[in-house]
Amino acid sequence: MKAAMTLQGLTLSALVMALSACQVGHDFQAPKATTQVDWLPTQGEQGASRPQATPIKERWWEVFNDPLLSSLIDRATSANLDLKIATTRMEQSRSARQVVAGDQLPSVSAGMGYQRARNSGEGLSDPSGNNGKSAFNLWDGGLDAFWEIDLWGRVKREVEAADASVAVADNDRRGVLLSLQAETARDYLQLRGVQDTLAVTRDNLEVSRNSLELSKVRLASGVATHLDVAEASAQVATVEARLPLLEQRQAQLINALSLLLAQQPRTLQAELSRPAQRAPLPAAIPVGLPSELAQRRPDIRQAEARMHVAAASVGVAEGDFYPRIVLSGNVGFQSLQLADFGSWGSRTFGIGPQLSLPIFEGGRLRGMLHLREAQEQEAALNYQKTVLRAWQEIDDSMSLYNASQLQQRKLEDAVQHNQIALSTAKEQYKAGAVDFVNVLTVQRALLASQEQFVDSSTAQTLALVGLYTSLGGGW
Repeated sequence: MKAAMTLQGLTLSALVMALSACQVGHDFQAPKATTQVDWLPTQGEQGASRPQATPIKERWWEVFNDPLLSSLIDRATSANLDLKIATTRMEQSRSARQVVAGDQLPSVSAGMGYQRARNSGEGLSDPSGNNGKSAFNLWDGGLDAFWEIDLWGRVKREVEAADASVAVADNDRRGVLLSLQAETARDYLQLRGVQDTLAVTRDNLEVSRNSLELSKVRLASGVATHLDVAEASAQVATVEARLPLLEQRQAQLINALSLLLAQQPRTLQAELSRPAQRAPLPAAIPVGLPSELAQRRPDIRQAEARMHVAAASVGVAEGDFYPRIVLSGNVGFQSLQLADFGSWGSRTFGIGPQLSLPIFEGGRLRGMLHLREAQEQEAALNYQKTVLRAWQEIDDSMSLYNASQLQQRKLEDAVQHNQIALSTAKEQYKAGAVDFVNVLTVQRALLASQEQFVDSSTAQTLALVGLYTSLGGGW
């Protein structure tokens, strides 16, 4: 008899294990990385600072060789509120995963209760034996257990989807972090560009004031006209008019950096209002390997995780078509007298399986399955779109960075020639060989070329920030 019972137990255990090996849905297969695209520029004239297919440093902003920029990014990483919000979302997803994973294990609870009650004398029964004539005490307590046997792997798919949701939140945080680093670098580099433009404008203002004084001296000597003085005065006022908006833009960028660091406006005024010399960019810019793009870009990793969530959710929807078996049990004590509570005669217990099978749901289950399958298709298409957009952003960033270098080189030549032209025009004006309008024309051309050169230098550094952002930073 015992041998027969043992054989039945082994048979039941083997059956449960065999059924547990069956798992609804399909296993997720991560998409293969695309490596046939060569993102290094191979056509046209090349700038002095060229991208190289070598690993990207995690602290990619150190390529600018600016300690203050590195300090700002470090402080922003520690204090930024958007990043903290993304971190809490990631923690929420991990907690949600823990909740779902709890369904894989038995649920056990304990309870204890006391009740003063009186039953109806006309009812079905009165456990007190008083036939409803008097009240009685009821002491009740024990343990309850509940466990769903995951025969078809439905709960396992739920946990799998929750794990993938954690990956979605994690890469969302990584995306926020990368955007924060890039935004801090952009605002800082734009600030330095505005400060360089302010310096150029103030230098030109000094030149314009010197020209005005020269015109006044020549007017007093009778070799210039009031028209020359008026034109020189207008040039001084024109250059002075540029300063207020540049100073306002400087204050605006400092406030933007303060916000990224979770600081009050003007907090960084003293630290950032002093101009700084820009270090030249290195000749070789590491941009990583094309095969590593899917591991670096947070949006690609997030799109892949969303595909995983959708695939696992299909399995969950399929699992709802299958029977559910729940093992439940309880053990405890129940008595009418407190003195009897806990005695062997007051013991209670109950154990047994429960089976539920969906028979008619009005199409709800099939509709949910079709919904999950359509969502899986959408996630796959979105992944393809994300990868294509990544390649486009990288190619555009490469081209922009190279073009900004070439533009800066030509503008540097233009500034040098305009400086020579202005010096020559002044000498000729002093000698009376040309009118003052020639001096003004050359001076305006010099100011324009200097401002364009500064803008081009800023655009080059911003293009490099955009390039590293499109590459996913250094991971």
